Amino acid sequence: MGLKSRREAQGLRVADIGGSADDAVARFRHKLLEEADLEQLSQLDAGQLRIRLERIAGNLLTREGPVITQDERTALIRSIVDEMLGLGVLEPLLADEDVTEIMVNGIDDVWVERRGRLERVEDRRFTSEGQLYQTIERIVAGVNRRVDESSPMVDARLPTGERVNIIIPPLALKGPSITIRRFPTPYRMSQLVDNDTLSPETAELLDALVRAKLNIVVSGGTGTGKTTFLNALSAAIPNDERIVTIEDAAELQLQQPHVVILEARPPNVEGKGQISIRDLVRNSLRMRPDRIIVGEVRGQETLDMLQAMNTGHEGSLVTVHANSPRHAVMRLETLASMSELNISFEALRDQINGAIEAIVHLDRYPDGTRRVSQVAVITSEHWERIRLTSVAEFVPDASIGDGSVTGRHVHYGLPPALRLRLQRDGARIPDAFDRDLDVEQHTAVVIEDSP
Repeated sequence: MGLKSRREAQGLRVADIGGSADDAVARFRHKLLEEADLEQLSQLDAGQLRIRLERIAGNLLTREGPVITQDERTALIRSIVDEMLGLGVLEPLLADEDVTEIMVNGIDDVWVERRGRLERVEDRRFTSEGQLYQTIERIVAGVNRRVDESSPMVDARLPTGERVNIIIPPLALKGPSITIRRFPTPYRMSQLVDNDTLSPETAELLDALVRAKLNIVVSGGTGTGKTTFLNALSAAIPNDERIVTIEDAAELQLQQPHVVILEARPPNVEGKGQISIRDLVRNSLRMRPDRIIVGEVRGQETLDMLQAMNTGHEGSLVTVHANSPRHAVMRLETLASMSELNISFEALRDQINGAIEAIVHLDRYPDGTRRVSQVAVITSEHWERIRLTSVAEFVPDASIGDGSVTGRHVHYGLPPALRLRLQRDGARIPDAFDRDLDVEQHTAVVIEDSP
């Protein structure tokens, strides 16, 4: 019997799979559940479970499936198993190492970020809202959360570490929305230099600042790579120090041997049991840390962090959402003022002047590249108005036709007090910075009092 005759005898054609592949996946998934020994499967680890299910699905297709090519057969088996074990439609995107973010805006509108640029995925869509909600349920069930009309927003984390935000109707008017942020393999500072994220001289200076136990803020907008950079920056912390990391979702991957990882906890379905970043910052002070690293400050914990930096916890690192070093300082003032303590802006200024010593600002440019656009140090003291002095900058060239952004890294001298601090601590000052800052040629930015 020829190939065509066999297809006709089965009543199925290759076009049936192409036109209704999702129906085929659903049909064979149900058959797979009927044939599988669930008790036996429950004793297998994730890798063995996938292999076993792929074998059962292959046997089912051989016995009852359509006549299709080997590539179509492999893709169908993978889709069946992905629908059972993983996130179905999204699994191939999660397996793509070039994808750093996945955005689902309803059943037929899927976008990804590759190499810093957004692109629509034409061949990935959900067949119905039911299938999309099924994917959402699998995500939230893994972290013992729920999402429904009474609780239409949720933050979660996949078992492989990706951070997920979900929002559903009535808040999301176009249908359920899923945003999955993936975190790449941790970069070393040398790799960031190779990628032109910063210059070798700036990397050497930041290494010296971390080793000399300066308190550093990493600032930038959404998606500029703050967490990635913070992870690379933390590699300069000596191995003999005790580090406490505090995050909403544990993303940092420090390599030092003595690291305590703390993660905030959202409220449960009854609205109880929440442990905030602020609670963890306060608790960390009783844990004898040499350094405290906070993934991001965004509320009342800012004041607790500033006070910790001012009371002996030197060399701490923190990130904050901001559009420039100047904006980062103003945002820290605003966030710290959210505390229930009634603190004057003069007192907050004193806290910031005493606590923060350097700000590393990152920007994402139109071509998708992420760079350290400025390194600034605070040169004011105590009750003075906050004064920021830039010691390194990335100066972009004029725009060119292909959309890529080029430029040069500019290095200035260091303020005298900072040079003395580094020399006292025995840190090596890179030649590009080993001179006093000419204040006549380089005017500092003075931040006026907040209203």
